[in-house]
Amino acid sequence: MIILEDLVKRFGEITAVDHLSLHLEKGKIHGLLGPNGAGKTTLVRMMSTLTRPTAGKAFVAGCNVERDPMGVKRSIGVVHQTLNFDPELTAREALVVHGHLHGMPKARMEKRVQEMLAFAGLEKEANRMVPTFSGGMKRRLSIARAMLHDPEVILMDEPSVGLDAHARRKVWDLVRKLREAGRTLILTTHYMEEAQALSDRVIIVDHGKVIADGNPEGLISEAGRVAVDHPGHAGTLTKFFENREEAAQFLASLDEPATVRAANLEDVFLKLTGRHVNPKEQEGVAANASRHGHSAARKHHS
Repeated sequence: MIILEDLVKRFGEITAVDHLSLHLEKGKIHGLLGPNGAGKTTLVRMMSTLTRPTAGKAFVAGCNVERDPMGVKRSIGVVHQTLNFDPELTAREALVVHGHLHGMPKARMEKRVQEMLAFAGLEKEANRMVPTFSGGMKRRLSIARAMLHDPEVILMDEPSVGLDAHARRKVWDLVRKLREAGRTLILTTHYMEEAQALSDRVIIVDHGKVIADGNPEGLISEAGRVAVDHPGHAGTLTKFFENREEAAQFLASLDEPATVRAANLEDVFLKLTGRHVNPKEQEGVAANASRHGHSAARKHHS
């Protein structure tokens, strides 16, 4: 469905994507993770034809992103990190404008607008002005808009950033419904819980390269299923074990109190990158970009 072959993107002397190759399967949710500046957003921008590769090839739904960009655009829906809606439109009007931009026939467009408002749970809000929506409602509307022209591939860049737990889980429900409908999804997120809950496959990138690739449970197993957090000279340290028996033996050797817990995807991320994920920082970037009316991707090649 999506094939990236030896893909490279440079911005002057900075290499954002470094000879990266991936084959992404149809009908799966692919979590794309990495620290800020790792190359995630640059990858998404290349897959959506917004950024041209420096070298290598990229195919989306059988279309070459450089030779057939219009074919790619017909095949993809994009859920942007920033909520870029015209403030003078209602929810229905925002979807209609999107339909016109894709050249959809009027009858089909009207049918899809109704279907997507229902899909997003926004039928009763169809004639409300978008600026009056909550953050969660705007996120769901952005997913409805991305799906309006019935694309095969959905690219989601931080789709739940800035939402509270209740609104975030409503977005998760929509993401799962898209997978059930056979769509192929690429999801970038700084929320490790989100990636672990939704992804069939997790791809972790750092410095423009893939450093881990597999299903969440498999990656966690490789790191160690049981984690022990204990004091160290530089702060809290985490050590991983295959089982609780091994963890118990380690605990017996400690003089300080420690915490035993199940390992998770954030542990894998930290072990591989040496950095904690920082969703609060990403929320700040998104909020700042939204206030100034431009995408954070223009300032951060990540």
